[in-house]
Amino acid sequence: MKVLIMAGGYATRLWPITKDNPKALLPVGNKRIIDYILEKVSGLDFPVYVSTNRFFEGYFKNVVKEYGIGIIVEDTLHEEEKLGTVGAMKKAVDELGFDDYLVIAGDNLFSFSLEDFLERFVGETLIAVYDVGDFELARRYGVVLLEGERVIAFEEKPAQPRSTLISTGVYVFPKHVMELLDEYLSNGNKDSPGYFVQWLLERGESIKAYRFSEYWYDIGSADSYLEALKTLLRESHVEEIQISPYAKIIPPVVIKRGAKILGRSIIGPYAYVGPDCVIENSDISDSIIFGRTIIRNSTIWRSIIDEKCEIRNLELRKSLVGGHAKIQRGE
Repeated sequence: MKVLIMAGGYATRLWPITKDNPKALLPVGNKRIIDYILEKVSGLDFPVYVSTNRFFEGYFKNVVKEYGIGIIVEDTLHEEEKLGTVGAMKKAVDELGFDDYLVIAGDNLFSFSLEDFLERFVGETLIAVYDVGDFELARRYGVVLLEGERVIAFEEKPAQPRSTLISTGVYVFPKHVMELLDEYLSNGNKDSPGYFVQWLLERGESIKAYRFSEYWYDIGSADSYLEALKTLLRESHVEEIQISPYAKIIPPVVIKRGAKILGRSIIGPYAYVGPDCVIENSDISDSIIFGRTIIRNSTIWRSIIDEKCEIRNLELRKSLVGGHAKIQRGE
């Protein structure tokens, strides 16, 4: 078996923060998304590969070196050129050969053990499924109907979901199924693996489901990103920083090296402050502030602010601010 982590998307729903930064490398607490995935993979003793695009290839060089994994690079530089997830799976097979593949979306954070998941694999396609508990939310995903552990119906992004049980971004595709990729891609949706799963079921392939609970996050929006932070940031990580005696930190928080917390600032709970930020007389909570950003006399709540921004004299709530932005209100 081979492990394939899919990180070739351009994450347009999270632009501008992912315009020049792959989603799999976004911080969630004191780790990146891909760190959580690779830690779960580490106990499997299978070769691991990350699939990405030419534009983001350089960003993954340190990850590849740190974890000793391989990399598959699709020759695309723009969203409109991308192969899509299933197309990228085909490219991986072309390079690595046919085998059983554990395929994991590089923007997924999940609670279950991959060892437990793979214990259910008996040579049939296996998908991890999660109950989102909301029919409106289920419309965004592949909706699953089960009979015991067997998938009896699957519909990708249905207008009227028949259940709230959805397929997450973790699959095992056996070798004989990977051999069908050419046939599927001749007339199938190359982007979402859900359409591939739906096609397999319609042609009579047996598909089993692994149900899990606790948590699952598809980091496809600012809301899901911030919710993941709240779930996974369980203890504070404060590096070498400058902090005013009048400032207050409410855990859990992550404050990276070189940050300056000045004046009567309040940081936390659930705040990530990147390296070399300057926060002065400001309140930051439920938010992610990327490196080298300056925030003065402001309140930031449930917001994401990209690197090298300047925010002054503002109250920002549920906002997404792109890099190098300068926003202020006159005093």
